Amino acid sequence: MLPVVAIVGRPNVGKSTLYNRLVGGRLAIVDAQAGLTRDRLYGRADWGGREFLVVDTAGLDRQARGEIEENTRRGTMTAIEEADVLVFLVDVRAGVTAVDHEVAELLRKGKKPVLLSANKAESQRDPGYLHELFELGFGEPVAISAQQGTNVGDLLDLVIERLPAAEPEAAEEEDLATSVTILGRPNVGKSSLLNAILGDERSMVAAIPGTTRDPVDTEVDLEGRRVRLVDTAGIRRKGVTKGGIEHYSVLRGLKALERADVVLLVIDASEGVLLQDQHIAGYAADAGKGVVIVVNKWDLLEPEERDDKAWRQKIDRSFQFLPGAPVVYASAKSGRRVEDLLPTAMAVADARKRRIPTGEMNRLLRDALASHPPPMHRGKQPKVMYAAQGKERTPTFVFFVNDPDLLHFSYKRYLENRIREVYGFAGVPLRTVFRRRGEEK
Repeated sequence: MLPVVAIVGRPNVGKSTLYNRLVGGRLAIVDAQAGLTRDRLYGRADWGGREFLVVDTAGLDRQARGEIEENTRRGTMTAIEEADVLVFLVDVRAGVTAVDHEVAELLRKGKKPVLLSANKAESQRDPGYLHELFELGFGEPVAISAQQGTNVGDLLDLVIERLPAAEPEAAEEEDLATSVTILGRPNVGKSSLLNAILGDERSMVAAIPGTTRDPVDTEVDLEGRRVRLVDTAGIRRKGVTKGGIEHYSVLRGLKALERADVVLLVIDASEGVLLQDQHIAGYAADAGKGVVIVVNKWDLLEPEERDDKAWRQKIDRSFQFLPGAPVVYASAKSGRRVEDLLPTAMAVADARKRRIPTGEMNRLLRDALASHPPPMHRGKQPKVMYAAQGKERTPTFVFFVNDPDLLHFSYKRYLENRIREVYGFAGVPLRTVFRRRGEEK
C-alpha cells in the first residue's frame, strides 16, 4: 500500500489548489466558495523517488450544522485516520482563527505527524500573519503559494522525511485495474450503491440532489482482480446545470467516463426510464464503454410493479443502442443484489476485451453472407470480401468491400447482430467499419 498524505484545514484555505498542484492536474474543483470539497479525493503523487497518495478533504468547521456538514466531518475524520502524514493548511493572510485552533486540537489527538503550512504567501515582502502561526504548536510553518507553486517543493521534502520507510518491491506492478464508473442522473442513489458495495461510507450520502460533485476513486479486490470504482456527480441535461461549480462537476463525470472500462448506469425504479437516462447511456455508448444498467430503489416499488419481463421490455426499447445490456434490479438501501454488481461489470469488461481470430471472423462472415446475401443497390451487387477485428479497446470490426456506398445501413446492422449472436458482447458497444478493398492501411 502506498503511504497517504492528507491535506486538512478549515474551509477555503486552498486545500484543493494544493492537491491539484501535488497530483499534477486539475482533479479537484477549485472555486472561491468556501466548503466546496465534500467528498475525499485521492490522487497519486511522486516526489524524490517516493510515490504516495494525496487526499483532499472537506474543510473542517465544527460550527457548521446540518446533515451534509455532519457527513463531511465524518469523511474528513476517516481521511485523517487513514493518513500517514497530515498537512495542516492555513491562510497566512487571514492569520490564526478560532476554527484553526479547533482543527489543531483535533490533529493533536490523532497522534500523526503534522506539517503546518501557510498558504497564499505569494508576496515575499508581505509575510501576512506568519508570526501568529507558531501559537498553533506545530513548529515553524512552511510558507507556500499553492496557486503559484512557491516553496511547495520545500514542503514536499519535509513530507517525504516523515513518511514511513518504503517497503522493497520485487518488481513494478502493471496497473491492471478494471475501471468501473457509476453514472446517472442526480439523486438516483449512485453514492449509496457505492457505499453498499464497499460496506462503508466512502462517499458522502444525503437525500439532497447533487451531493457528489467530484469523481471519487476507490480500488477494491474482487477474487484476485483489481477493480477501480468511481462515483460521480449526477449528470443533468444541457441547459439545466447552473454553471460554475455544478458545470465543473458534470465535466468531471464525463472525464471519469473517458477512463472507464465499464459504466454502471443507475436509474431510479420509482421514476422509470427517463430521457436523460437514455442520454447518459448514449454518452457511454459513444465512448465505446461497456454498460450495466442498474435499476436502483427496487424496494420502493409495489409488488405488482416488480415484473422483470415488463421492465426488460421497457429497457430494451429505451436502450436499443445497447442490445443485450445486463440489467440488475437492486436496492442500495436493502442490499438487494448489490453483490451482483461488480461480477456483472467484470463479465462485461471481459467481453469488451474479447478478441476474435481472423479465421473465425471470416468463417462467421461466410455463413452470414450465405444465409442472407447483401441486396442489390442501384443495379450493382455489393461484395464483402473479408473481415478482421481491429486493435482498438472498443471492439471494432473492419469489413473490406468492393464499394462501401452499396451497403445499406440495415445490412451493416445485420452483420453486427450476427457477431453478437455468436460471440455475445452483451452490454458492449460494437463498431463496424466498412472500407474499400485496398484501403487496409
